[in-house]
Amino acid sequence: MDQTFLHTKKLLLVDDEPGLLRMVTAILKDDGFENIVSASSVKEGIAVAKNEKPDLAILDVMLPDGDGFSLMEQIRSFTDVPIIFLTAKDEAVDKLAGLGLGADDYIVKPFIAQELLLRVYAVLRRCYKKDGQLLRLDGCTVDFSRAEVQKAGDVISLTAKEHTLLETLARNEGKIVSIDSLCEALWGDNPFGYENSLNAHVRRIREKIETDPSKPVSLITIKGLGYKLNIRK
Repeated sequence: MDQTFLHTKKLLLVDDEPGLLRMVTAILKDDGFENIVSASSVKEGIAVAKNEKPDLAILDVMLPDGDGFSLMEQIRSFTDVPIIFLTAKDEAVDKLAGLGLGADDYIVKPFIAQELLLRVYAVLRRCYKKDGQLLRLDGCTVDFSRAEVQKAGDVISLTAKEHTLLETLARNEGKIVSIDSLCEALWGDNPFGYENSLNAHVRRIREKIETDPSKPVSLITIKGLGYKLNIRK
């Protein structure tokens, strides 16, 4: 799936740790995002949000002159930009507070680069939909807007889980997506124990998208690591 549309979005990072800001910026830029602005405090974050008008804000909860929750409330007073919290605090009360105030997602430090990217893409795609969400694979076309596969003149419906799984793989075109990341995309914050269910969904998707499901060329297993999706150019 063409990610150029999402890569044009401006991202705001607010964190008072210079090293973390550099790391997150590098992860995003390495994956294709170029328009990234940053701030290190509540006051600076508000000013940058007003001046730069970002399409997504990633906020640390603990800031030197306040917290990410109050920053989100102030930002939301003049824009409905989607917001992801990035914090070292893994307390349920904080998570519920952030989501209750209207945050779009919550990531706990330390995190892996792939988790950050999956969540950023998920929020951007949810908030900034593009018409004609077609995915062209070898021997079929997936229409995400209709949750359908068009193959050899037939139209095959996708279940909600199959749709989410294919979208997650498509957002990481040609890259390996770990089993844990896919399970989390499908089943949320506690994805452990779902590997067999994931394998079952993969088998059913292959029956729908592959010409020969026993010899897949689009949805590929990377033994011991996860899966990747090969997309036809």
